[in-house]
Amino acid sequence: MTIPIISTKLYIPPPRPNLVIRSHLIEQLNEGLHGRLTLISAPAGFGKTTLISEWAAGCDRPVAWLSMDEGDNDPACLLTYLVASLQTIVTNIGNGVLGLLQSPQPLPIESILTVLLNEITTMPDPFILILDDYHVINAESIDNAIALILERMPPQMHLVIATREDPRLPMAKLRSRNQLTEVRATDLRFDSFEATEFLGPIMGLTLSSEDIDMLESRTEGWIAGLQLAALSLRGHKDASTFIKSFTGSHHFVADYLVEEVLQQQSTNIQTFLLYTSVLDRLCGPLCDMVLLTGVGGNFAPSSSGQEILEYLERNNLFIVPLDNERRWYRYHHLFADLLRQRLRQSINSSLGDEGRVVAELNIRASTWYEDNGLDIEAFNHAVIANDIHRGVRLIEGEGMPLFFRGAVIPVMNWLTSMSQEEMDASPSLWVMFASSLLLVGQLTGVEMKLQAAEKALHSAERDEKTSDLIGHIASIRATLAVSKHQAETIIAESRLALANLHPDNLPVRTATIWALGYAYELQGDRTAAWKAYTEALSISQLIGHVMITIMATLGLGKIQEAENQLYVAAETYRVVLKLAGDPPMPVACEAHLGLARIMYEWNDLDDALQQGLQSVNLAQLLEQTDRVVAGEVVIARIKLAQGEEREATSILVKADHFARQNNFVNQIPYIADAQVLALLYKGNLAEAADVAEKHKRSFSQAKVHLAQGNMQTALSILETLRMQVEEKDLKDEQLKILVLMAVTLHAIGAKVKSIQILKNTLMISQPGGFIRIFINEGILMDRLLREVATLGVMPDYVGKILPEFQAEKIKSEVKAGYPFIQATKSHIEPLTGRELEVLHLIAQGLSNREISEKLFLALSTVKGHNQIIFEKLQVTRRTEAVACARKWGLL
Repeated sequence: MTIPIISTKLYIPPPRPNLVIRSHLIEQLNEGLHGRLTLISAPAGFGKTTLISEWAAGCDRPVAWLSMDEGDNDPACLLTYLVASLQTIVTNIGNGVLGLLQSPQPLPIESILTVLLNEITTMPDPFILILDDYHVINAESIDNAIALILERMPPQMHLVIATREDPRLPMAKLRSRNQLTEVRATDLRFDSFEATEFLGPIMGLTLSSEDIDMLESRTEGWIAGLQLAALSLRGHKDASTFIKSFTGSHHFVADYLVEEVLQQQSTNIQTFLLYTSVLDRLCGPLCDMVLLTGVGGNFAPSSSGQEILEYLERNNLFIVPLDNERRWYRYHHLFADLLRQRLRQSINSSLGDEGRVVAELNIRASTWYEDNGLDIEAFNHAVIANDIHRGVRLIEGEGMPLFFRGAVIPVMNWLTSMSQEEMDASPSLWVMFASSLLLVGQLTGVEMKLQAAEKALHSAERDEKTSDLIGHIASIRATLAVSKHQAETIIAESRLALANLHPDNLPVRTATIWALGYAYELQGDRTAAWKAYTEALSISQLIGHVMITIMATLGLGKIQEAENQLYVAAETYRVVLKLAGDPPMPVACEAHLGLARIMYEWNDLDDALQQGLQSVNLAQLLEQTDRVVAGEVVIARIKLAQGEEREATSILVKADHFARQNNFVNQIPYIADAQVLALLYKGNLAEAADVAEKHKRSFSQAKVHLAQGNMQTALSILETLRMQVEEKDLKDEQLKILVLMAVTLHAIGAKVKSIQILKNTLMISQPGGFIRIFINEGILMDRLLREVATLGVMPDYVGKILPEFQAEKIKSEVKAGYPFIQATKSHIEPLTGRELEVLHLIAQGLSNREISEKLFLALSTVKGHNQIIFEKLQVTRRTEAVACARKWGLL
């Protein structure tokens, strides 16, 4: 779900019609464009926003504007608004970033900013990004993000920050590099000349030069103070006496002047100002709602909220328009602060219940925002009102929880601020806290919150709501188990969740059904997994839950791939990539990984490598996931097939270290299988056997025995594996076993059975277009396929596979399946380790029976080795074989 955009935050305030022209400051801002940052830092009321709006209006560069508020302390919210502000200049800039922000896993802000900055580099013209009111930011993560932007800023970008206090940014470094322009309070203060122009022609006062100098001196050129003074002076005939009475700090003067301004307004206007001061932004209907019947029944405005707002603007009463239609406004920040202080004072003196009145005003604002589809703003006002029931309801949302819609940080901040007693009184708060932690990747604190919820629920009456909470708790635990690949736990918790969740709680039910599908997939029950994924996909599409739609589609693609339906699976993975956007969300790493495996099987190694690298790059944006390791294993296999054994081995060493360091035990067996292939590639049979035995990888053990010439042992292992996978109907595993059985039977001379198995294998593999699975078995499979080809078996498919073997020979690649020992002349086919061993015994004069006894091989196996050796050396007799071998340095 996307974060709703309040467009007024992106609105560039227009220059005031009557304005003191500050040419020297405009010139200073223009000169600062050579650097990275312009900082305008001064207390409230010094005209920061007025200055930069005037400058922006006359600047020859495009300007993107963001008026910041407390909600921008949430990284997702800030990034969304940064993109929205840039899109006021270039329409489609940053769409990829918006996609990344919808990832179900917590995303490092540095990675997302890198994507955004890369997109900014494509913008054709220099531009300015203005962040107004930066002082509202108190999150270190946001400061770090802005610091990163400054560090990596493209040359066409210039950043302007307006703030009441210096930001926590690397200012000293920027100063030393002449990359910082600073405009301070001393620069912004009106001098006597500017004060004269402001108080006279603009504010319409007739004052002597002495009075102006005194007022300028008393306010120290503080523009807001001068404006407040001018408004107050309108009601005084003796201006000099009034000005002479000014003393004290800015705060004292401001309180005094606001009181003077307010007292010149009607009772209705004063009340309107005070009561609407609880709002950060104002529009007519919202003000009408807040002042619907007054507070305590003593206020009935004679004009509409829109009319009063227009009156305030006409009378220059510290109100700023936020759009061209004059629908949305805000009070000057200082004015709003003082109004709120005055509101508390007036309530205490009249009604004596400040908390209740302010809460009522905020609840009315919350109601209006909710009715108008702005749930985050509604939640913020509910929090201010301390209305826990409303806050909980808004977080839960209608169909989609609020923390899935860009408000996870505000929700967590609220929950963190609450006492244990308040949380226990509403156990759903503990569950929401756990969900929020899960969403931001803080997994270690989730179980503790779930246990607190269960404890609070222990004494609660069992009804639909408590039952739904019990279900939600179980669903969260199922999700925790998904990250650890714990199938039994996932199933148990998911079934408990579905038994208790309310039928209308579709977001949580859908996530639970998906988790159940993942557990079935882990157990090898692909039929049940397919059913669960299909159901999750159907519901998620109905309610617009994009992430579950993606995850369920991925699940279906993996099952299609496992069923050897490679073309269908590839299309499913491409659907995921479309859903994930461009650039894609990190969850798309799984789709790229699936495509890498498929391209590998189609022997399109270059494309497979590209897909594998994309998968790893995206997976690195996720936290606490083993997807990086899974991608590295596939890349290593591809590198091995390309003949790059050293690089493949290096990748596997790093992957193994990373997996063990992060306790990704689920990936260790797959790393071991790839390590066995790499060792066979190098001819390290003993080490390959040790790795296969250590990890109990039966299929890898069979491959090692075959490479060692232990055909019967290899065949025995494969027969056992075949029965196991056929019982579970694991079609991908069946195919791998049948391929290896075919070459094993052929090697021991059982050609009829070998050819029959290969025929069946070709029928299974042809619909998926498998190629690599045959090439990996090297010359043994090459020879077997050529025999099958002479029988006219599936000529089109076999005719497509056989040329790939020739291409492998041309590239002089050593096959990943077996250690072929290269002869010194390229036209001599390489011999395996076992074949060289037999050749050495032949050279010693041993008979076939003696060789069979010495190597513990069947006589037929030895004869089979002899035949292969003769064919490779292109001879017909033992003596010729020995002579040829000595000629080429094989003996």
